[in-house]
Amino acid sequence: MTVMMIKRLMNAGLLMLSAVMFNNVMAENATNEAIVKSLRQILPDVAPDQITPSPINGISEVLLGPQVFYVTNDGRYLFQGSLIDLETRTDISEDRRKQIRQDALNQVGEDKMIVFPAKESRHTVTVFTDIDCTYCRKLHREIDQYNEQGITVRYMLYPRSGVNTPSYYKSVSVLCDADRQKALTRAKAGEEMERRNCENPIKEHMDMGTLMGLRGTPAIVVDDGELLPGYVPAAKLAKALDTGS
Repeated sequence: MTVMMIKRLMNAGLLMLSAVMFNNVMAENATNEAIVKSLRQILPDVAPDQITPSPINGISEVLLGPQVFYVTNDGRYLFQGSLIDLETRTDISEDRRKQIRQDALNQVGEDKMIVFPAKESRHTVTVFTDIDCTYCRKLHREIDQYNEQGITVRYMLYPRSGVNTPSYYKSVSVLCDADRQKALTRAKAGEEMERRNCENPIKEHMDMGTLMGLRGTPAIVVDDGELLPGYVPAAKLAKALDTGS
């Protein structure tokens, strides 16, 4: 076979590959358009962050903030829940949620949080907290114990009573204080706070918690993205983080 013939075959192969890739892109675009059109009917003000093929033929994975949904490629059916691989016994959906939570919190940034760093940090957790919640206050009274266990604690404020409520205004006052750490500690101790106001990310915190499916506070997102509902003592949390269980 001559060099010229080889080149012709290679060119033909590249053309065929290009055609296949083009058809795949067109099919993917058609699928995305069908899904977006259907979702727009029920969520007119929300656009999917990402649409990708799922492990199941004919079904796409749709990301809305830190939530994972599955939608048939024709946009007709939506599945909400966990996708389990029975062969490997793994929760595919939860693995994706963990990564999405991590990415979402990283996008918020620590400058919008209240951070209590450990001197020798081995783990970083993000806690959604309500200033007036009993177990949130219990957790914060033990903040030194978490730090001593090598756990850096980052707080996101999540007043469960909603906006324009006493808990919300306390959260605003804390975030608008020059020393957020001390202000949070005083507020959680029940001290009357001077009313402050400034541009703040509390609504962003609340929306993030809602999208993550929070049902109460405290809620702890550990450093691999797993969401732990409720209060966890420092030593128990450190052991779980160290062993990955």
